[in-house]
Amino acid sequence: MSASAISGFYAYTQTLKGVYYGPGSVKDSLISILEGFGTKKVLIVTGRSLRERTDVISRIEALLKEREIYGATFSEIGQHSPIADIRKAIQVLKDVNADTIVSVGGGSPIDASKLILHFLKEERGGSVLPHVAVPTTLSAAEYTPGAGYKDENGDKTALGGPDFPPAAVILDAELTLPTPEKLWLSTGIRALDHAVESLYRPLVAYPMKVINYEAISLLFKYLPISKDNPGNIAVRQKLQVAAWMSLWPATLSKPVTFGLSHDLSKRVGASYNVPHGISSCITLPPVVAIQTEFAASDDKEALARGLTASGKPSTGSIDGDIIAFSSEITNLIDSLGLTTRLSDYNIPREDIPRIVEKAIGKSSGELYDRVMQIMEKAF
Repeated sequence: MSASAISGFYAYTQTLKGVYYGPGSVKDSLISILEGFGTKKVLIVTGRSLRERTDVISRIEALLKEREIYGATFSEIGQHSPIADIRKAIQVLKDVNADTIVSVGGGSPIDASKLILHFLKEERGGSVLPHVAVPTTLSAAEYTPGAGYKDENGDKTALGGPDFPPAAVILDAELTLPTPEKLWLSTGIRALDHAVESLYRPLVAYPMKVINYEAISLLFKYLPISKDNPGNIAVRQKLQVAAWMSLWPATLSKPVTFGLSHDLSKRVGASYNVPHGISSCITLPPVVAIQTEFAASDDKEALARGLTASGKPSTGSIDGDIIAFSSEITNLIDSLGLTTRLSDYNIPREDIPRIVEKAIGKSSGELYDRVMQIMEKAF
């Protein structure tokens, strides 16, 4: 990619009809997308910080008000999409008779919006209402055919299906400028987690892995540049596209299970309010390293190529490349100022066995023992 900003459009044939990308694309595309849906009233779903501390939401509200299709803004979606917040949003949608959701923010409001429409469809029947996602982080929740939420017990629960992806996604780098640095960069590591685990998780076709290698390359290249120059919109746009590429396979298929890093991250995140990006910073490097012991030979070979995708030469052996790749991920996390320990989030050490058991089951034998070692070392 050149240093100039990139823009364009790509259409899918399933629920996600298109991804619109480029600086200013919300202003250029949102209204025409909504007109195509025949939208009469929009509910904006977002988080409190984005609504109260930035002008992002007010700018989108102004576009909708100008066309007289603004219904309301629900800005109470908490981290990990608590089910209570989802239920409140459903009631607001009903109160204003909204027929379309525009979600703005990171994974929590985007996943919450998927679930709002899913539960509404279950209640009313018929087809799912349109959903336009406007992400302001790099978590890439907008592409998955599923969504996670925190249930009444504080556990993470996931649902999915072919109608879960939004009908449209708008990647507008200008709207990411107010995103806090730590959130922006850590969700970039979350995107890296998607791309890396797609090299060895089941049901990923080879052409999709090629896309993942490019995502890895872009994330390694542009995350440090974005840290050093956070106002560079062209770089931020490239990172949004890299995050899209990191979950490209999931956009075109039914929900699938990710790898061990995701399993551990999910258990740490919802139960202890650790952001998705931060939990990936904790789990991804050591999980990559132990693939030398537990991954199948083809998966190891695919993962080893991640080293050259990160910009480093091969060590000359598959296991050596995997270990070196793990080290490069650690170095990237360190360089971004994202090094984190479980104790930083007041996670009790005695809870580690429960976290591991929920992630992989206690009957996993040698794998269980190795994961316990990983989590103890991360404390």
